[in-house]
Amino acid sequence: MDGPWGRVPRNHRVGLGPGLSGALVLMACLGVQSAVSDAAPPKVTFALRSAGLSAPVHVTGARDGSARLFVVERRGLIRVLRGTQVDPKPFLNIRSRVLSAGGEQGLLSVAFPPGFAAKRHFYVNYTAAGGGPAGHTVVSRFSLLADGNANPASEEILLTVDQPFANHNGGQLAFGPDGYLYIGMGDGGSGGDPGDRAQNLRSRLGKILRIDAEASVPGALAIPPDNPFVGVAGDDAVWAYGLRNPWRFSFDRATGDLYIGDVGQGSWEEVDFQPAGSRGGRNYGWNRMEGNHPYPPGAQPPPFPTARPVAEYPHGAGDSNGCSVTGGFVSRGARFPALRGWYFFGDFCLGKVWALRRIGVKWVSALVADTPYQITTFGEDDAGNLYLADYGTGSVFLVRGQ
Repeated sequence: MDGPWGRVPRNHRVGLGPGLSGALVLMACLGVQSAVSDAAPPKVTFALRSAGLSAPVHVTGARDGSARLFVVERRGLIRVLRGTQVDPKPFLNIRSRVLSAGGEQGLLSVAFPPGFAAKRHFYVNYTAAGGGPAGHTVVSRFSLLADGNANPASEEILLTVDQPFANHNGGQLAFGPDGYLYIGMGDGGSGGDPGDRAQNLRSRLGKILRIDAEASVPGALAIPPDNPFVGVAGDDAVWAYGLRNPWRFSFDRATGDLYIGDVGQGSWEEVDFQPAGSRGGRNYGWNRMEGNHPYPPGAQPPPFPTARPVAEYPHGAGDSNGCSVTGGFVSRGARFPALRGWYFFGDFCLGKVWALRRIGVKWVSALVADTPYQITTFGEDDAGNLYLADYGTGSVFLVRGQ
């Protein structure tokens, strides 16, 4: 599977909580060596916050104390959710600039810098026409109007990357605990990374990039001096490499740890982990590894070390076909204590949701929900509560625990 909206889920079982046997089956498939009794997974339900949005692909708060949720619609709008109501006027409308005809293109995420309420600007990642054969990725900054909505005419383009194919655009933006902006870039698309871009340190494709967005201006990208390849052969903006399509990644707001949901090729979906304080430079293996397995199937492991995933699951598992992992968040909200400390992620085609946690030196994981949703994204509000977006119905749900 190439990305988060290329296939329609099938064979869903509507209902939540698979029970103990479902959790053990998943842990065996992940290679985890701990029993469920070490850390009982939470019970999870979903409460509808809003329906009728158009192709939602990202949900986030701004950490500005407003309690607003910002929902990114792939075709070029950002909508604001206040409680269960959607503001009639979009926060941002750049439909005329966004290439979203097919593949995995479009307006893909929004990120608000620390101190957004005072700074009154923010960042977006979208695909635009021109550049490569399938357009180009744009990372840009917008400022606010007096009414608190974005000024479309204020765009400052900081970064562009040509796209050779319409899939694997990546798209995630997130500010790390260090105040720098992290940018997810897919490997350029097609299948198998034919340009070997993910392993090429001179290419920005198949990477997570790290820039000093607040110090950057159009035409002058500011690079943190401690980026791992500064002064070394490679692109100075690269933070991590060997990724296929890191569609959604997030930082644990309590610890600073980084979790990456990297979409697999044809056999394995994976979740990668980078501990807080890492110096970066990790090679996550693609296209020599798919999950914990040499790629292509039957090949020898690569002759260089790679960072292995902390969780994986196969395609064709159970009665449905997994196709595209959707990375999530570690829950830190106070509203649902049972969820705290668990990382939640899902699959776009299966609609399943798993909870993952490190207990000592081991990782435990359990299937906690089997839904009819096309899960394109998880989200986090100002208080650390979690949300889930269903691409098919345009709905946003609050993740509840008990």
